[in-house]
Amino acid sequence: MKLTYLAVLSAAIASAALVATGVALGDSGDASPIYGVKLPDGYRQWPLVAPALEGAPLEELRAVLGNEQAIKAYQASTLPFPDGTVLVKLAWKRVQSAEFEPASIPGAATTVQVMVKDSKKYASTGGWGFGRFVNGQPADEAQHQTCFACHQARVQNHDYVFTRLAF
Repeated sequence: MKLTYLAVLSAAIASAALVATGVALGDSGDASPIYGVKLPDGYRQWPLVAPALEGAPLEELRAVLGNEQAIKAYQASTLPFPDGTVLVKLAWKRVQSAEFEPASIPGAATTVQVMVKDSKKYASTGGWGFGRFVNGQPADEAQHQTCFACHQARVQNHDYVFTRLAF
């Protein structure tokens, strides 16, 4: 029940944040440096994998979405994730609610981050390609150079994926 509540709450937060911040990124034709990853078509309608809260120094609310392959792999506890899996993390600055002080609400959108599983194309990075987008545009190459190293150092034993299924 608690996990279902979190999933519904996170989906509501994500939807409200898009309206409240005026951010409605369209699918971008621009690809990330290094990996060539693009924002996937229709990703904002994908199912929620899990909410996340990032503390200092970022102080962000996050929602991770997954395509059909991702959701099926999570539900079946499949590792490694199959080729074609795509995960998208939406992030907003965390703001204290004016209406209910203990609560945090989404503020300004910060990034959209994408992971694409293609074990042949991205063999040198554990089978994953990465994209980080700010205001619908790919972040610079320096920001992309840190993606795989962070995942490799912390979650190599979970196919380089931090997020766990929340429902």
